[in-house]
Amino acid sequence: MTPVEQDPSRVLIFDTTLRDGEQSPGISLNPSEKLEIAQQLARLGVDIIEAGFPIASPGDFEAVQAIARQVEGPVIAGLARVHVADIDAAWNAVKDAARPRIHTFVSTSDIHIEHQLQSTREDVKGLARAAVAHAKGYVDDVEFSPMDATRADVEYTAEVIQIAIDEGATTINIPDTVGYTMPHEYAAFLGRLYELAPGLRDVVLSVHCHDDLGLAVANSFAGLMAGARQVECAVNGLGERAGNASLEEIVMLLATRQAAIGLTTGAVTQEIARTSRMVSRLTGYAVQPNKAIVGRNAFAHESGIHQDGVLKERTTYEIMDATSIGLDANSLVLGKHSGRAALRQALAELGIEVDGQALNTAFKRFKQIADKKKQVTAMDLEALVTDELREEIPSYALAWFDVEASSRRSPHATVGVTLPDGTEATGSFTGDGPIDAVFHAINVASGQDAKLREFRVDAISGGQDALGETSVVLELGGISGAGQGVSTDIIEAAGRAYVRALSNAARRRSVADEAEAATADAAKRTPTP
Repeated sequence: MTPVEQDPSRVLIFDTTLRDGEQSPGISLNPSEKLEIAQQLARLGVDIIEAGFPIASPGDFEAVQAIARQVEGPVIAGLARVHVADIDAAWNAVKDAARPRIHTFVSTSDIHIEHQLQSTREDVKGLARAAVAHAKGYVDDVEFSPMDATRADVEYTAEVIQIAIDEGATTINIPDTVGYTMPHEYAAFLGRLYELAPGLRDVVLSVHCHDDLGLAVANSFAGLMAGARQVECAVNGLGERAGNASLEEIVMLLATRQAAIGLTTGAVTQEIARTSRMVSRLTGYAVQPNKAIVGRNAFAHESGIHQDGVLKERTTYEIMDATSIGLDANSLVLGKHSGRAALRQALAELGIEVDGQALNTAFKRFKQIADKKKQVTAMDLEALVTDELREEIPSYALAWFDVEASSRRSPHATVGVTLPDGTEATGSFTGDGPIDAVFHAINVASGQDAKLREFRVDAISGGQDALGETSVVLELGGISGAGQGVSTDIIEAAGRAYVRALSNAARRRSVADEAEAATADAAKRTPTP
């Protein structure tokens, strides 16, 4: 029995950060980073993790498979088009999960059927029927989505939905794929589907809304009030174009207004802030300061009138307690005299379990930072552990750097880079600034001609001794890669970020080359008629 069957007021949180969220331009997560996020999503208490699109690439398949095998608790879903190969790949990726799901989709809007699919309405009905039946042969839990539904004919979409239900779909998702609809229209559309597809009341109705007009959360909420009991969303609102409905906004809306709405989730709200920071750090996508719930200004008060009210009684200007999303974790502080046991305990309180060599590695980096900072906060620890304990072997690493900078001549950098084979190479170059010089020197040392596409610097915490966090997106042979680095020295953090982005891009380039070589080899072996 599902949570919704047990409690009709229960809303299932379907997280698509690792699938739709990763389709955001510039985001390129490797399998270990995806697994790290998935484990945190499990701690957050999401009900379903859409772990990826297994047919898309060998790396995506590997990541989905690893999540299915190692992440406990949530349903693990793989996305698939209505093609046999897609569904087979999704099954092979999720089959080791305790609770696997296959999510298949096809468009029902005429604009997609005619111009993208170059097909007909009748053919689409056949594709939906065959796909759901095929997926049902593998798993009991099958989700079906009529893509671009909100721009489609409602009667026809209802026909396709009923076909999917008849073939065994257990969840029907209604996507506002291009963020076109408005809340009252979306609610009316779902109400009409309930009338036209009788079987819809026997399955879970889901909503998936994009934010092109800034209405993703509003439309999702309208869908929930119209009867949907699954909401598809992403951490920090990541996703195609303007993004998806923001998970943290949906969860806290339902939690804060539960008395009026009567809906609940299983989310552990105290994990929201930590999850947001992790996703931001690993994707390189910053959270805007005035972002609802998780922006750094969300619980800040500048106005004197507001400050006066909050000092007297917080509820005068705050409708949520900051501790409810986990912001109180920042009160945890360590210093340079703290030992391994204190570090292990502090990390355990953050939900990070490390021991053995991993603890030694974390402790060594902690001591290096603690010598430069008066206090090391929980946010610092999260950043350090994320920065140090990733599995990126083989990869490039920044061994050391020297920079000469002056306002009278171009900065010059010399760097030592550890190559994937374990050897060290050096490189020197000049640049427009010290960081630009370091980036060019890394290219020389690695023998790679990477092109910088994006670079960002953020402070993790306040004060002159704050840790700096840098994010880099670069391009290598047409393949993009992202990387992050953390240090009290911005040049060091930038160099760390660059070599990690280079490692990710090189890894993806290698996978693409292997796939091309395999395709070419298969073509040579295929006999000609």
